[in-house]
Amino acid sequence: MEYHSWYSPSLGREMKIKVYGHYGRALLVFPAAGGTFHEFEDFGMIESCRHFIDEGRIKIFAVDSVDNESWLNRALHPVDRARRHEDYERYVINEVVPFIRNHCRNEDRFLLTGCSMGGSHTLNFMFRYPWAFGGTIALSGVYGSGYFIGEYMDEYVAQFFPPVYLPGLRDPHSFELLRSSSLIISVGQGPWERSWDYDCVEDAGTMATILERLGIPAWVDFWGNDVSHDWVWWKVQLPYFLGKIV
Repeated sequence: MEYHSWYSPSLGREMKIKVYGHYGRALLVFPAAGGTFHEFEDFGMIESCRHFIDEGRIKIFAVDSVDNESWLNRALHPVDRARRHEDYERYVINEVVPFIRNHCRNEDRFLLTGCSMGGSHTLNFMFRYPWAFGGTIALSGVYGSGYFIGEYMDEYVAQFFPPVYLPGLRDPHSFELLRSSSLIISVGQGPWERSWDYDCVEDAGTMATILERLGIPAWVDFWGNDVSHDWVWWKVQLPYFLGKIV
């Protein structure tokens, strides 16, 4: 394990990252809503993937979030939430991606994963930056805009929500990259996967429909009614899907 911290010019604050492993394909981890770089370790996700790490099949990079300053900051107008999230995207693309490439000593596109809101980030980064990322394991994500900004929508905010912007994708190079990527979207159908203000099951179905219409292959996997929106199941799902792609 390695711990790194630096002042991010993109965010104007200190940001931390933890690395697990000595070799293998890079896997960037986004924390759940408002989570931190050590969340994956705290909730047993690193331990659940231990054999992939020990065997040199993956090297995990766990980053901090700024969700409480962006989408979860209900005191801000949706446009201001989006602007702060865009700062976070600049941090990931301009600072974290080069750090990972240097750490792994290669320029290969790498993998993304995250649970709950981390899953939301996973898909958004994949579709917006396919030149950097070559696959996703998105677990129980909320992909629509309603939970984050209610009924508000404009052209600027729309670019951060895949169900809104993805149907309009026209760039041939992006299509080529996405069609050669490993796209996995997983969701349970048990407790807390649905609530009065979000529906992870419906969102996964929406993404399946959009990707099928675009001709972009994806594995959208609906688990059973006993599978809850919780770490106990994400610890089962992540190693299961990693075993299919690394």
